[in-house]
Amino acid sequence: MTRMRASVGAVTAAAVVAVVGVLIAALTTGGGSSRARASGPFSWLAPSTPPAGWKLARTPAGAVLAYPPGWRPIVTDPGSASVALTNKRGLIEGYLNATPTDGRETLANWTRFRPQHNREEGDRSVRLLAATSSAPFRTGRGSCVIDSYVTSRAAYREIACLVSGPTSSAVVVAAAPSALWDQQAATLQKAVSSFRA
Repeated sequence: MTRMRASVGAVTAAAVVAVVGVLIAALTTGGGSSRARASGPFSWLAPSTPPAGWKLARTPAGAVLAYPPGWRPIVTDPGSASVALTNKRGLIEGYLNATPTDGRETLANWTRFRPQHNREEGDRSVRLLAATSSAPFRTGRGSCVIDSYVTSRAAYREIACLVSGPTSSAVVVAAAPSALWDQQAATLQKAVSSFRA
């Protein structure tokens, strides 16, 4: 009888440990019901729907970029969707862009490709501040950088991600003048988190 109680106790303890293990795994991974989240400098990046009241801009290829009230569509490169927040003097205080890939960028080379692309566009003092190749998005995975650069008009900081979905890929860029980054960062991060390629 004592052996039977000891065996039953051992089985019960093992079952409790197994259940606790499953619960911990479910809580730390979301149990498949919540969305993944990046880490480190990208800990804010988690797939999400756009905040209530935000509008949507779409590229001809189908990428969807959400933007807040007060931001306005602007004309940029063909095939892109761009919006900006401008001040009374018409200067950009925040910028969002969705654009198709040009075929040379990949998830594996993005952390080198994006800073080099900025240099090719004429930007100076390009600095890579952070990078990840395992960013979760609503329609797939992405590689992202946070970098800074100087144009002929101002110094900027940006988040730029290459997002690869099941049927298409697209780039999302969220930027602001460096002097306004702290003021605009949360909005830019929400826009990137809700992006769909």
